[in-house]
Amino acid sequence: MSRGKVHRVNELQGYAALLNGVIKASVSYYVDNWECEIVSLESAMQNQGLGSKLVQLVVEQAKERQCKRVWLITSNDNVRAIRFYQKRGFDMKAIHYDAITEARKLKPAIPLIGDDGIPVRHEVEFEMILSS
Repeated sequence: MSRGKVHRVNELQGYAALLNGVIKASVSYYVDNWECEIVSLESAMQNQGLGSKLVQLVVEQAKERQCKRVWLITSNDNVRAIRFYQKRGFDMKAIHYDAITEARKLKPAIPLIGDDGIPVRHEVEFEMILSS
């Protein structure tokens, strides 16, 4: 879920990084209204550059499709993702207060407590503005 929208990752476009025929990292994205949303980024191999390369591929695809921006949502507890995206040129656009608390009404499986014991409550929106 992001901004109240339910995504089905298996129905989205994306990329995968394979090692010996096994998926080690993947990214899925959604393009709508000249904007590209990174919906999910997963990696079984941290600090190997796979996530960075997959995000780069999405940004390149967004540029080819003439998108104005690439954006994504992460949760307030995901300090690792917050650091990751800022280091790759994304800017913090907004904090949507209590958005995850509201999303939990539709998806009760969202945990109350996340990484490092931080309560999961807010969506943090990041964006990269693409030059025309």
